[in-house]
Amino acid sequence: MCKGLAALPHSCLESSHKGFWPSQVCGNAGNFWSYRRAKEIKIKLGILLQKPDSAIDLVIPYNEKPEKPAKTQKPSLDEALQWRDSLDKVLQNNYGLASFKSFLKSEFSEENLEFWIACEDYKKIKSPDKMAEKAKKIYEEFIQTEAPKEVNIDHFTKDITMKNLVEPSPSSFDVAQKRIHALMEKDSLPRFVRSEFYQELIK
Repeated sequence: MCKGLAALPHSCLESSHKGFWPSQVCGNAGNFWSYRRAKEIKIKLGILLQKPDSAIDLVIPYNEKPEKPAKTQKPSLDEALQWRDSLDKVLQNNYGLASFKSFLKSEFSEENLEFWIACEDYKKIKSPDKMAEKAKKIYEEFIQTEAPKEVNIDHFTKDITMKNLVEPSPSSFDVAQKRIHALMEKDSLPRFVRSEFYQELIK
């Protein structure tokens, strides 16, 4: 590939910056796609040389799927009974979180919990670049109008969140996350406690 790239005339590699087709400069329209491929290789090689750590991103797409959770131990009766009055107790317990999520999925209303979890993961990010990338993804998936998993927050909360995202920080989604937490505690938790998912645990 390198020999083929080196064989291209210098004017051919620069032609795209001048607004000409390579065939107009090199005199052979059939060489256009070879030129395009060579230039793509040149760009990628340049990126690899400049940023060795990012080389894997050009080969393996970033996998955003979380790892499968480890098997969780069933809570004691006393632990499960505490969930009736505290959403935090549910969310802090791996078994409780999994049960609550399964219940919400059965009602096709898991977007609030998924948003809350996404915010928790977001706050653990240290890299500013990765934080900005994650913030954009959360906004597009849960916050913006007609998002695929749009959560139910008022305009005031949405406006605050959008302003916070101008310069992403660990607290950018705090107001929206607290709002969703309150909604789940008031609406989703009572239904969960009445469901078979929970009743099976306290028999």
